[in-house]
Amino acid sequence: MSIDLPAAPAVSGRLVDARLHLLDRQVHDRDGLPVTAVDDLDLSGPADHLPGGGEPPRVIALLAGAVLATRLFGGHAPLAQLHRIDAEHVTHVGTVLDLDVPGDDLPVTWSERWVRDRIIGRIPGGHHDPH
Repeated sequence: MSIDLPAAPAVSGRLVDARLHLLDRQVHDRDGLPVTAVDDLDLSGPADHLPGGGEPPRVIALLAGAVLATRLFGGHAPLAQLHRIDAEHVTHVGTVLDLDVPGDDLPVTWSERWVRDRIIGRIPGGHHDPH
């Protein structure tokens, strides 16, 4: 007895496994500098990929932020604490995710910029590279 299965739908773009290729991956800016790690994903809604047809879900944005407490104690970080990096800025998916924007333009680096400008910058010699 043989069972005829429907053909797999044609997919444009690259098919990735979110857990394997995206989550917890390091993100580098256009200059190759580390920016953050991917903590979660924003996917296209369920209305966009209905059973029996339609489009598969697509990654709309990478989400990153302070999620250490939720990893230790469980639960999910509130969306207000996660910063979005639009998926259109991802240029390469590999061991790291490469972006086409500088890290200073991303909201996820605001805390590092704040510490640099408000604390490190006020220390004598904190404005220049020692090398």
